Amino acid sequence: MSTVLKDIKKNFKRGNSLTKLIYINVGVFLITSILHVLSFLFMVNSLEFLNYFTLPASISHFIKKPWSIITYMFLHQNFIHLLFNMIWLYFGGQIFLSFFDNKKLISTYILGGISGAILFIISFKLFPVFGSIQLESYLYGASASVLAIFIAIATKSPNYSIRLFFIGNIILKHIAFFFVLLNFLNIPYGNPGGCIAHLGGAFFGYLYVKQLN
Repeated sequence: MSTVLKDIKKNFKRGNSLTKLIYINVGVFLITSILHVLSFLFMVNSLEFLNYFTLPASISHFIKKPWSIITYMFLHQNFIHLLFNMIWLYFGGQIFLSFFDNKKLISTYILGGISGAILFIISFKLFPVFGSIQLESYLYGASASVLAIFIAIATKSPNYSIRLFFIGNIILKHIAFFFVLLNFLNIPYGNPGGCIAHLGGAFFGYLYVKQLN
């Protein structure tokens, strides 16, 4: 066990910013999962602890835990949620680092997540449909940050061609358009706040590269 931990620590130190982001997300997921198991065994409500790190839609709740605008983007609901985000983070991050440096990857991840969080909070204050659920709504997950990275590279090199399994060659701007459209059309279904936050991250990724250019 100690050897595994030493290897992880070594890989984390030697890795680039993409490796570090993935390790942090996976590490946070393992810690929260262990806490969930312990809370089940000892009959303790782990959600009360985790709620300190999720982003509330209510401004009055957010003021009491402003750090959640950062911490929410490293939390995931379950393994599938984590897996898909990390696959797209790795996939998009590798291409991103072929155009930009490590610091810009970190800043795009963090600021993209913050942009998603801001749009999330604003939308719950702006649209009447969220009025009755504002106090009970929270945001968590790296999706806004991941989409910011992906839209950034699609903006930088829209005709960059990649090969996807079962699909073949496809250019980045088509993938980016599909993800943005999918999140917009999915707003009325299941996770409207999350979809709006994803669009906030995408918007930042686009503006960020335009400003760099």
